[in-house]
Amino acid sequence: MSLFNVFKVSSSAMSAQSLRLNAVASNLANVDSAVSANGQPYRARQVVFQATPMGGAGEASQGVRVTQIVESAAPARMTYDPHNPLADEKGYVSMSNVDPVEEMVNMISASRSYQTNVEVMNTAKQMLMRTLQIGQQ
Repeated sequence: MSLFNVFKVSSSAMSAQSLRLNAVASNLANVDSAVSANGQPYRARQVVFQATPMGGAGEASQGVRVTQIVESAAPARMTYDPHNPLADEKGYVSMSNVDPVEEMVNMISASRSYQTNVEVMNTAKQMLMRTLQIGQQ
């Protein structure tokens, strides 16, 4: 793999993890939402990644791209609140299906992955700079 492909692979991973962090932020912001823009309870969103070739002919480097953002199939969380205007005949309100603990784990994972790719890019940059310095001597 060319050293320049390292930058392509890491930047694709950073872009994907950035979208994942945005989805986590949206999910956490709506953890207590009873109604989303479509009138239904908010459904947690998850980012789906796919490996994608990044090099030229004969290169085996793989980057990552986001193929889709899907809504969680988990059932809505039911909360007993008979005074809420959204309550059903039994007094339960359908709330979002966001699990805050799962979202925090996703946030930490995406953040660390992003940080790791920043370090990979910094290391590759340092290697290129040292290679140029060798040529100057």
